[in-house]
Amino acid sequence: MLLSGAPAMAATGSSMADLQPVPLNEAPGSGSAMFEVDGTTLHFTLNYQGLLADAPHAAHIHFGADARQACPTVEDDADGDGFISTSDGAPAYGGIAVSLTTEGDTSPDSGLAIDRFGVGDDVSYSREGIEVDQATADAVMAGGAVVVVHGVDHNGNGEYDEGDRGASDLDPALPGEATDPALCGVVMASQMNDMPAGGVDTGAAALGSQNLLLAATGGVALVGGALILARRRTDSVN
Repeated sequence: MLLSGAPAMAATGSSMADLQPVPLNEAPGSGSAMFEVDGTTLHFTLNYQGLLADAPHAAHIHFGADARQACPTVEDDADGDGFISTSDGAPAYGGIAVSLTTEGDTSPDSGLAIDRFGVGDDVSYSREGIEVDQATADAVMAGGAVVVVHGVDHNGNGEYDEGDRGASDLDPALPGEATDPALCGVVMASQMNDMPAGGVDTGAAALGSQNLLLAATGGVALVGGALILARRRTDSVN
């Protein structure tokens, strides 16, 4: 009864995305993104290897209720130019929900804040305490969000340039190579979230729910003990 009377706790748990090259763009890299969600507060660790050295790589959580909530395929090359642009991939993964910047603003407004993303071919960074809306938090926990890392050296000359790719579909002042999606992965909830509250990877909030459970069951045990003592005293009197 004590448990059923407690208010429902906000969704808490962990999830991750395995980042693999986007078809057609064939970036020679891989990586992962790991998340901890506590209500609408998000913590993340992003790492990737093998992308263009000494170059910035914008990274985002993409989400769209009308999107396929998946990584793009070769069929998403809408104009048949042999590349997957960010716009080509939008029907698969949706718009930017969170900019995974190294510092500062994380809203979609920072989607092209190139000076605040990871730089190079071996990158790892973490951030804590990012506030997101409920729909994004739910998507990160329910397999509806997609992580995309951008920046592809299509012609292999060691820099972002227009080359055969042309200008970016997002900002004509940038080369398309700088904004094309390189790595992609759907965020999947960790199996650890299926464990009872207090599992190893569920964090402080889950520990709090474990303490609540212990307190509740401890209270039941105390009540049960009191009833047993009372019954014994009654029996001794009789």
